[in-house]
Amino acid sequence: MDLGAPLQKLVEEAWLFIPKLITALITFGIALFLAALFARWIRREANKRIGDEETSILLSRLARWGVIVVGLLIALDQVNFDVTGFVAGLGIAGLTIGFALQDISRNFVAGVLLLVRQPFDIGDAVEAAGHQGTVLEITTRDTVLKTWDGEMVILPNLEVFAQPIINYSDLPNRRRTVQIGLGYGEDVERAMQVFLEAIQGVEGVLADPATEVLADQLGSSTLDLSARFWVNQETHSLLGVHSAVVQTINAVAQQEGIDLPYPIQTVRMERP
Repeated sequence: MDLGAPLQKLVEEAWLFIPKLITALITFGIALFLAALFARWIRREANKRIGDEETSILLSRLARWGVIVVGLLIALDQVNFDVTGFVAGLGIAGLTIGFALQDISRNFVAGVLLLVRQPFDIGDAVEAAGHQGTVLEITTRDTVLKTWDGEMVILPNLEVFAQPIINYSDLPNRRRTVQIGLGYGEDVERAMQVFLEAIQGVEGVLADPATEVLADQLGSSTLDLSARFWVNQETHSLLGVHSAVVQTINAVAQQEGIDLPYPIQTVRMERP
């Protein structure tokens, strides 16, 4: 069999195809370059006009992938690729893949919704999906937290979106409650006044909202008082002020001869 003619035809077709392939590769390379530039420009402009980091990230990523997809389609067209049929097939394949990768798809949608709704920002202190920490990163797939113990936790966006989210940074003022077991033989009114004045004098305790010392309940051996005070967590350490309040209550009780039969207790421990 004479292979000369088929081989020559193959060489001729390859010779005609190579320039198209080079053009397609150059087109796609330019698209990648423009996508990076366009994404940076979108992020910079969004930061100026919107001022929200998460929204800027979302818009820049959408812009980047939009340019890449358009560049890919143009590049495929350069090599006489059936783009229309490819797009139609991509829709069918996408439906099939979507069923197979439901969790990934749901995490992506949840990530987009989180970036749009913005229940928290990067740097916020939050409790999400049962974990507490500072938000390090928000992507379309997961949310990264740095816990109070310094550990990195990567949470799927679906879990974050589906469960209650507590944003500790949304409002700066936080209330703390300390329970004090007062001996039954003590002058309750006097003890409450002494503790109130002592707590108000601790650095970091806010004057407004006002500090309160209230009788809470009658225990088996003590009359329980609840001391409630507020701290601006942006200017002072929450646990630092709490520690100072506990030490002050203990010191003033010893100074004034007030009987505290049982240790001072914290009703609710919150983030540092």
